[in-house]
Amino acid sequence: MTTTASPTTTRPPAHFGLAVLALAVGGFAIGTTEFVTLGLLPQIAEGVDVSVPTAGHLVSSYAVGVVVGVPLLSFFGARLPRRGLLVALMAAYAVFNVVSAAAPGFAVLTAARFLDGLPHGAYFGVASLVAASLAAPDRRGRAIASVMLGLSFANVVGVPAATWIGQNLGWRSAYLSAALVALVAVAMVLAFVPSVPGDREATGRKEAGTFFRNRQVWLTMAAGAVGFGGLFAVYSYIAPIVTDVALLGEGTVPVFLLAFGLGMVAGTWVAGELAAWSVMGSLVWAGVATAVVLVGFWAVAPYGWWLLPFVFLVTAIGSVMVVNLQLRLMDVAGDAVTLGAAMNHAALNLANALGAWLGGLVIAVGYGYRAPPLVGAALSVLGIGILLWSAALQRTSDADDLAVHSSTSTS
Repeated sequence: MTTTASPTTTRPPAHFGLAVLALAVGGFAIGTTEFVTLGLLPQIAEGVDVSVPTAGHLVSSYAVGVVVGVPLLSFFGARLPRRGLLVALMAAYAVFNVVSAAAPGFAVLTAARFLDGLPHGAYFGVASLVAASLAAPDRRGRAIASVMLGLSFANVVGVPAATWIGQNLGWRSAYLSAALVALVAVAMVLAFVPSVPGDREATGRKEAGTFFRNRQVWLTMAAGAVGFGGLFAVYSYIAPIVTDVALLGEGTVPVFLLAFGLGMVAGTWVAGELAAWSVMGSLVWAGVATAVVLVGFWAVAPYGWWLLPFVFLVTAIGSVMVVNLQLRLMDVAGDAVTLGAAMNHAALNLANALGAWLGGLVIAVGYGYRAPPLVGAALSVLGIGILLWSAALQRTSDADDLAVHSSTSTS
């Protein structure tokens, strides 16, 4: 893939707003698909006859699918027409959600969740590129942010609604509802997104080679994979934390999922303002704040509704990290900026897998559902360390470049 927009796509189309909305609805479908499992983990575990910590592997399976899918689809999809690619990726979401709903047991459901994760990062990478190419030059950043807001609003509306449906009509109905949203996104992309050709000269091998030989790329992805894992150590087990630790009723789980979603929307908006101040500074301070809030989460977990504001804060701060990690990765990716945009989602879903696995591990060994927030705080601290290492190397590199430039200017 390439970041160079076609000359025919640099002017906003007549229905630019509807085109961006269509892309955002795809993000909404992805967000609903990804997170609905978390709100229904106890019901799914009972339905396929496994323990809740074992059912948590479904979250990890989806996340691994994202990690695997990004480089594969980015490599093979470089030359494909972008609207057609978006339609194919979203249609795959619909199909694999239906397979999830029909899964006869845990093994098939695990495989279906893995397959459903494959299109995730590629969709956001391509959708961001298409949105930017359709926008006026001074509105490209807002267009990309609008696509990402679809993911945020999924956690405000889609996930709580699908969780309610799953609790009342059975967990399988939640996956069917997510499939329906994906089909709506397919129809809207076909109706409102203009044809955007792929780049016939693009070579996925060249872009991947440039991207993966970059040390800053690896450090940034590691910071996301480790530091953002703290959120998922908690989010993956939010339903049993609410019912078994906070001692609230099952019907309150959608309220806590709504708080997660509202935090995500608020954090996405704040992230843009903070990025204008400093991308790296935003990342480091978001890491510090995440560690503090997760310790607070652990402290108030047994006290019912006092937990709610900490749920909001965890995702608000986490969303600041998501947006700024994407900006940081695109900044250090050089000419492979599209792959950088997509690989951010791979790194974050690796965080999803890591957080869910470690959270389930401490539960399984006997520390209970209150323990995952402390695991998350430790992951946040490790992520801060990786970011500081990346920043130190960047300063050294910039100083070396400045010295070379000064020597060249004076010679």
